[in-house]
Amino acid sequence: QVQLVESGGGLVQAGGSLRLSCATSRSLFSNAVMGWYRQTPGKQRELVASITTDGMTTYADSVKGRFTISRDNAKNTVYLQMNSLKPDDTAVYYCNGRAIHIMNYSYWGQGTQVTVSS
Repeated sequence: QVQLVESGGGLVQAGGSLRLSCATSRSLFSNAVMGWYRQTPGKQRELVASITTDGMTTYADSVKGRFTISRDNAKNTVYLQMNSLKPDDTAVYYCNGRAIHIMNYSYWGQGTQVTVSS
């Protein structure tokens, strides 16, 4: 069974930084668009950033210039570097792997809490 294991969430003051990590299997990682989503209570899960197998990236407008997504193909891991954090970034962050070779089937991590205090 494919697993996505996230780490790196926590509590940080506004203006601070955090780095999220998500490790998975090689079979998924090498065939998936990897992404980070976030969700707050009562709201829909939203895309924060994604990266293709070729390294092309997409960002939500709200995080452009502050967040950077990257992938380490040797470690089968995707990262989300979050700088200049704001209280509005507070959410549960979920790692996602969209498997191109399985009709874009989505796999999800368990979620990690990011809390930004003002």
